[in-house]
Amino acid sequence: MRRLFDAIPVDAQAEERSWTVVRAAFTAREPRVRRRRRLGPAVVVFAAAALAATLSSPGRAVVNAVRRSIGVEGAQSALFRLPASGRLLVSGAGGTWVVSADGSTRRLGSYSQASWSPHGLYVVAASRDELATIEPSTGKIHWQLARPTISSPRWGGSRTDTRIAYFTEQRLHVVAGDGTDDKRLPPSRRVVPAWQPGTDEHVLAYVDVRGRLTIFNPDRGVVSRLSAPYDGVRDIAWSPDGRTIALAATHEVVVFTLSDGRAKSVHLAGVRELAFAPDGRLALLHGNGVLLLSHGRVRTLLVAPSRPAGIAWSPDGRWLLSSLPQADQWVFVQTRGGRRVLAVSHIRRQFGGEPSLDGWAPSA
Repeated sequence: MRRLFDAIPVDAQAEERSWTVVRAAFTAREPRVRRRRRLGPAVVVFAAAALAATLSSPGRAVVNAVRRSIGVEGAQSALFRLPASGRLLVSGAGGTWVVSADGSTRRLGSYSQASWSPHGLYVVAASRDELATIEPSTGKIHWQLARPTISSPRWGGSRTDTRIAYFTEQRLHVVAGDGTDDKRLPPSRRVVPAWQPGTDEHVLAYVDVRGRLTIFNPDRGVVSRLSAPYDGVRDIAWSPDGRTIALAATHEVVVFTLSDGRAKSVHLAGVRELAFAPDGRLALLHGNGVLLLSHGRVRTLLVAPSRPAGIAWSPDGRWLLSSLPQADQWVFVQTRGGRRVLAVSHIRRQFGGEPSLDGWAPSA
């Protein structure tokens, strides 16, 4: 049905007028809570699709506007608590925040990007020209580093010996966890780098300018290529045990075994984000869906009514969180022990803007 909708030409001015009316009505509405104990994956079917052929251009514009804006029905009006233990890190235009399991929040500052340190002990956060490390429980800043156009900070290593990777306008950098010994790496694509977990060594994966998956050990200064070039690499992610690494390219998802460099491909075009669960399942954002790749098989976990953004696994791997920016909602999907879907509205109001999902760490 959606393909039929997309094929129908729409008057742009009529669509804009209709979208303004629908957006105002959606913002003012009160969410209707459904009294259900169990919910399946959220799928919205528009009855108006059956009448698409008879609608006028303004009528089609209304349907398209509703399709873009609507979220999961029965959503809570606010984030009252997390469905699992741990602490959620988010960041965006409204700053960087830590959300506790009981729903309480702490703003750590006006940083637009952030990530957890190993074991969730600290947070590394970035504004446009500043990198900082912060205690999540108190907001205390340990050190700051000024660099131009900072983005994508990522922290790796052990509890006592860590490294932080980040981009500046011109190059990927690695700095020690205490803010010293800042090094520039060879030129690379602006794909968010990833540190290998489960090891006391500092092993960073990134994508070089030719699209090759590259492994770098900053302590030894050794760079090795793990793959041939791939077109349109969007994301990379390590498995929790550090034995495999996944790559999302234009036409496929590739999983590499680090010990021998072997690669297994799943031909799935358009995957834009990857995230491993603690038990090794791989979540994929694809179109309007969240998919799971496990043992070479792909299955659908969630089909959302609008395009999801971001993935965060709960520390116990029983819940997966994604965002629906068009609907101003978060959606928690139970992946073990049931198939509940919990939606929360008014996310931008709670965090001062649309936040990205930067990780769900264990409780302190």
